[in-house]
Amino acid sequence: MEQQGSVIGSFLPLIILFAIFYFLIIRPQQKQQKAHREMLEGLAKGDKIVTTGGLIAEIVKTEEDFIKIKLNEDTIVRLDRAYVAKKEEVTKSDA
Repeated sequence: MEQQGSVIGSFLPLIILFAIFYFLIIRPQQKQQKAHREMLEGLAKGDKIVTTGGLIAEIVKTEEDFIKIKLNEDTIVRLDRAYVAKKEEVTKSDA
């Protein structure tokens, strides 16, 4: 019986370490990925976005895997949804 107690005692620090990693690293990253995925699914025409390359653009049309964005008055390009970094929030001073 004493042998079983020492086995549990030797694994206890590993279990605690895994719990710390889960709550400090894994869980917040999963929440961030879920929020980004929901943001990508919620993109619509007229939304302003920032790409991973730092370009600020307006969505012209949404497609399955791509979106068409307007960079300026003359330039419309297709962008893979994976390269959308964030959605720009419109403030009162912008409108």
